[in-house]
Amino acid sequence: MRKLLKHKKALSPVVAAIILIAVTVAVSIAVAAWMGALTIGFMGGTEELRITSVSFSGSDVTIVVMNVGTGKFVVSDVKVDGQSCTGIGFSGGFASATDGTLDKGSTGTIDATSPVTINPGVKYTISVITTRGNQFDYTKTAPS
Repeated sequence: MRKLLKHKKALSPVVAAIILIAVTVAVSIAVAAWMGALTIGFMGGTEELRITSVSFSGSDVTIVVMNVGTGKFVVSDVKVDGQSCTGIGFSGGFASATDGTLDKGSTGTIDATSPVTINPGVKYTISVITTRGNQFDYTKTAPS
């Protein structure tokens, strides 16, 4: 019995290390692919909003937005220079005048009353905030 065990050959340490590394890399790639697919499924699409134009009329602000993301988004707030607007209304591609939902690929108009006094020739930062907490900014100079 002892003679059989003495003549038994094993893998060299180099070959064993290469096999362990290959198995580890294969498993990590499989886990990364699985987690990536899982994450995209939970996210339900990415939010990307493009503000195409902003116009001022007294204290009223009109913002034209386009949904260029992979899913719909819902507008929760509009700010001018960091201050929330009042009387926010939606038209165009939005679900309704009071619902800020805009489907993928749609363009809509947001009308709001600015809490900031709009002065001619002054730059203002307009921010559109979604229910997911994403903020999209646009800087516009008020016409003279």
